[in-house]
Amino acid sequence: MTRRPETAETLLAWIVAAHPIAAAFGLLALVSGIALVVPGLDIAVAGLFHAPGVAVDTEFPAENVLFLQTLRQAGMGVTRWATILIVLALLAKIVAPLLARLIPTRELVFLATTLAIGPGLLVNAFFKEVWSRPRPSETTLFGGSWTFMPAWIPGGQCPTNCSFPSGEASGAAWLLALVFVAPESWRRPTLAVVVAWMVAISANRMAFGSHFLSDVVIAWAMMLVVVIGLRDLILVRCPDSAFTAIETGLARVGDLILAPFRPRV
Repeated sequence: MTRRPETAETLLAWIVAAHPIAAAFGLLALVSGIALVVPGLDIAVAGLFHAPGVAVDTEFPAENVLFLQTLRQAGMGVTRWATILIVLALLAKIVAPLLARLIPTRELVFLATTLAIGPGLLVNAFFKEVWSRPRPSETTLFGGSWTFMPAWIPGGQCPTNCSFPSGEASGAAWLLALVFVAPESWRRPTLAVVVAWMVAISANRMAFGSHFLSDVVIAWAMMLVVVIGLRDLILVRCPDSAFTAIETGLARVGDLILAPFRPRV
């Protein structure tokens, strides 16, 4: 039986290493609790980017900076291209079985599932459509007409595609899944690049007055829960036979699709 470390620092490291899913949920609870107890933190951080009168069409002048506009497009583009590549890999599994052998099914299922459940269903399809939190620029605090709502408090005036949590921050944080499928020697540099990308994309959204600090930090924590939870389920616990069955099923689908195009003997 592994002995628990005695100092607070080593105890925290032990918890993260031995119980990563619990640690991820703990982080989500921590950042959520701070956002609920200190809602003024969201207002203060948003205020750093608020400059009424500087630009004609917005009270968040960073929106007009070409480089930051390009960065936002790049953030959305990375998530779109990741989705396209995953779909193409799945299609390869169906129509090109020989090529498909080069694509590990377990890792592909992990990436596809985390992307679909995390940024797809949890954030964009559910929370952003249900929670109704106005964006900073939409609130009366920063030139809008709607009432400020703290994180996790539903019932705001935003009708759709709302502020909580940040969709683009969740898409950037989903890239953490790549750390678990990268070769061992690439994992630390991959983690460094992904974290830097998360911070850049998320800070950019806050600078535009499109998200509060809690929107992006809670989105990160949510994605950490999804990625670590599904990593345990798919990459660690799921037996090889399950992925063999998936490959067989995809090959059969490919046979059915391609059968009309094959020459008859």
